[in-house]
Amino acid sequence: MNLRRCLNIVLRALTMLLLCSYLSPQTKTNTGNTSPLKTVADVPLPGPAVRFDYQSLDTTTGRLYIAHMNADRIVVFDTAARKVLADLAGFPRVHGVWAVPEEQRVFASATGNREVAVVDTQTFRTVASVGPITYPDGLAYAPGPKRVFVSDEHGNTDAVIDTQTYKLLKKIDLGGGAGNTVFDPTVARILVAVHEKNELVVIDPVKLEILGRYPVPGLREPHGIALDTDNRLAFVAGASNHTLALIDLNSMKTLATYPVGDMPRAHTVCVDPKTHLVYFPLENIDGRPILRVMEPTSPAQ
Repeated sequence: MNLRRCLNIVLRALTMLLLCSYLSPQTKTNTGNTSPLKTVADVPLPGPAVRFDYQSLDTTTGRLYIAHMNADRIVVFDTAARKVLADLAGFPRVHGVWAVPEEQRVFASATGNREVAVVDTQTFRTVASVGPITYPDGLAYAPGPKRVFVSDEHGNTDAVIDTQTYKLLKKIDLGGGAGNTVFDPTVARILVAVHEKNELVVIDPVKLEILGRYPVPGLREPHGIALDTDNRLAFVAGASNHTLALIDLNSMKTLATYPVGDMPRAHTVCVDPKTHLVYFPLENIDGRPILRVMEPTSPAQ
């Protein structure tokens, strides 16, 4: 892989990573004034000007589900019409949110209740709550066994929920705080970043067993993960040292690390794979929250 291609992939990963909250808004970027994105819309969002967390896009309906963490709410946004469809209350300290279109459900980490809430996407009603989970954070869905995997950041486990019965099947001991949890569809495996161990853990989503532990040298407190499955690459970000690691998903070896400095002042990022539009919920612009919709600019030749 040549340097230009590597840096382009890193730039895409920086846009996709769900860890902007760990980066200081006062730090200047290393990219000068040239931005890879341009703003196409700023849409007002309901609720107070407080922090957001994860997002999840249902590409079958174009609905974007946004965790408005410090407002204890989930915002449902229609990306085609660019309007808010619903502002759902009753999710204390909501962190993770994950849409499962095949089940017509959204799973949300109601961290303040130490549980995961299950929302019917047709009625927007909560139909189940699953717990206890010490500190539910990020979520991932494994479609084969139909299970949701939950990062228990302070419980040092990855909790597993059956999406058919809404039962807590197992808490897989990680030996450290859980960062983000993601599903790799190419090999049907779950990957979890583990803070204190500075490693990635690979889990079999059927057997619910750890298949391997892989160190990520150069990172401190790995948290955010983004996958480029076509190129078999993972991007893992160190929350404590603002460093991005590029990892070969076939060998699970770290290929390179990059200091990344600051990101846009957002706590979460979502990219629509169909339109390539990028969504940044911003907590406080002139005293109110907005959803900034951006699109990629033409790359420099």
